Amino acid sequence: MKISDHILTTAGTLFYKEGIRAVGIDRIVDEANVAKATLYRHFPSKDHLVAAYLTERHERVLLQLREVTCTMALQPREQIALIFERLFEKADSPEFRGCAFALAVAEHGDSARVVSIAREHKNAVRDIFRSVMAAARCPTKQVAAHMSLLYEGALATVAVGRDPRAVLVARDCALSVFDMATAVTFKATA
Repeated sequence: MKISDHILTTAGTLFYKEGIRAVGIDRIVDEANVAKATLYRHFPSKDHLVAAYLTERHERVLLQLREVTCTMALQPREQIALIFERLFEKADSPEFRGCAFALAVAEHGDSARVVSIAREHKNAVRDIFRSVMAAARCPTKQVAAHMSLLYEGALATVAVGRDPRAVLVARDCALSVFDMATAVTFKATA
């Protein structure tokens, strides 16, 4: 593992577990067992480190979502169900604190870099739902926005309520939205 990856993994774990503001550079240096100069050589500031953490997380989440949507054996409705079921698996962990992007903006929202990455992530998740709905021949932006809002709402609800079953409620709502949208689309084309 490259030293920059090691620092990033260490920082990311601490940021998600304890919060961005609560974790200082000295703590990251100690936990990663690197010199401060080494950290700053790879990440010129804490803001850069937070942005790198969010970018890495963004790429990882999108990869997981795309694995579901690229599974040809699954129909669009099944893809939506699986997206929420995988989120439930994550949420059903004591380490789960909710959406890393919402947490980062709540704590570090004065950083244009952090806000930009968080917005990019939220738009990308909505685009995933848009592509699923397009595959179902229901290419409405509104339906994808509804799905995305259910996904985001589930993340927030679990973070506050600590009950991962909220994700399953969101899944059921998303499937109802899907069924209604595809039924309307089918009637319109019939």
